[in-house]
Amino acid sequence: MAKLQKSIDKRNALLKATINLVNNDGFHAAPMSKIAKMAGVSPATIYLYFENKQDLVNKAYLEVKSAFTDYAFATYSDEMSVNEGFEVIWRRIADFKLNQCEEALFLAQCDNTPMVDEPSRKEGIKHLQPLLALWERGKKEGVIKPISDYLLYAYAINPLSFLMIMQQRGACAINRSHLDEAYKAAWDSIKM
Repeated sequence: MAKLQKSIDKRNALLKATINLVNNDGFHAAPMSKIAKMAGVSPATIYLYFENKQDLVNKAYLEVKSAFTDYAFATYSDEMSVNEGFEVIWRRIADFKLNQCEEALFLAQCDNTPMVDEPSRKEGIKHLQPLLALWERGKKEGVIKPISDYLLYAYAINPLSFLMIMQQRGACAINRSHLDEAYKAAWDSIKM
């Protein structure tokens, strides 16, 4: 059992080091040797868990995406109205992005650069299914604008990444009032 836990700890350390280095130095400036050093393992150890750097980044992306969406949808029920459901999901996403900044920044980089391969990106989109289903229901009920899910995401969710980065840079501190205003702007941008 201790050996299994040690193996899990090494794998997690590699994922955490990858996230940290990608966030601070970028994908190309995060060589396997630097990831291994930061994780406190030998470079050869990486290959016990991952095929190569691309596999490591893809798996880190999918694990963080899974944790993000588990958090985002934890208090959502498809019994909720479209408005109520969207607000619950949006606020959970905001909470994650503003309080789990390292993971959220990594996801933002993965979503906005070609560093994650297409199969992993498509797998990541599956994690958003409850939100996509809510938007589909909202379109059918005439509550949500009948536009592309990509546009809905761009207008309603992506601004949270900008706010997260501005908060991290110290440009602004996001308080409850700011979040309420941001939610209203997000809802207004997608509702009919």
